[in-house]
Amino acid sequence: MSRRPFVAGNWKMHKTAPEAAAFVRAFAGKVPEGVDVAVCPPFTALAAAVEAARRTEVAVYAQNMHQAEKGAFTGEVSAGMLLDAGVDGVLIGHSERRQFFGETDEGVNEKALRAHAAGLRVILAVGETAEEREAALTEIVLERQVRAGLDGLSAKQVAATTIAYEPVWAIGTGLTATPEIAQAAHAFIRGLVEGAHGVAERVRIQYGGSVKPDNAAELFARPDIDGGLIGGASLDPADLAAIASAAAG
Repeated sequence: MSRRPFVAGNWKMHKTAPEAAAFVRAFAGKVPEGVDVAVCPPFTALAAAVEAARRTEVAVYAQNMHQAEKGAFTGEVSAGMLLDAGVDGVLIGHSERRQFFGETDEGVNEKALRAHAAGLRVILAVGETAEEREAALTEIVLERQVRAGLDGLSAKQVAATTIAYEPVWAIGTGLTATPEIAQAAHAFIRGLVEGAHGVAERVRIQYGGSVKPDNAAELFARPDIDGGLIGGASLDPADLAAIASAAAG
């Protein structure tokens, strides 16, 4: 099955509302055919990005959400609030959320279930740390995160989920997994999804970890890599467009 590549830019804690709108306007005119694209602004810039993205090919995803519909959760945002802001989807389980904010596999799964139930598209991020890779625990970590993250989802919901493999040791470090290492991890993840849900050929698996315009094509040429979740390079519209072009082939 031919999977349409997907490139998403995770801006993390960058860009004000005016900066987000200006980026989307600049980027929208550079999006090539044959690839899906999205940006993930901070909460305060979501509405501005959504407005700028109207009548363009650019989707807008939030960087996180809470699993409850509403309640006494100071500082959190629900799926319903994201829908009200007009976003298309949400990024769940990023390693920085797991590392710095104590997110667990179970909590990530609760968010995935809630997001799908609300009708949001989902990017589920997984990946091992440098210590886990050095201890030969990569496959154990990935199996735990993938199985837990997709637990309880229907086959249709799993097929609609994008999985982002981001080796933690390559995020923001300038280090990039070799195409061979990245492909091996993607193939392992696809095998897990097939064994548990039977829809692996429909699931897009992105690579993330210091992807740049000059290394994107080599990574995206691998058969199980279906685009990228881009960090630092996504802050420049020309760079993100170049990476999207690499994914489009």
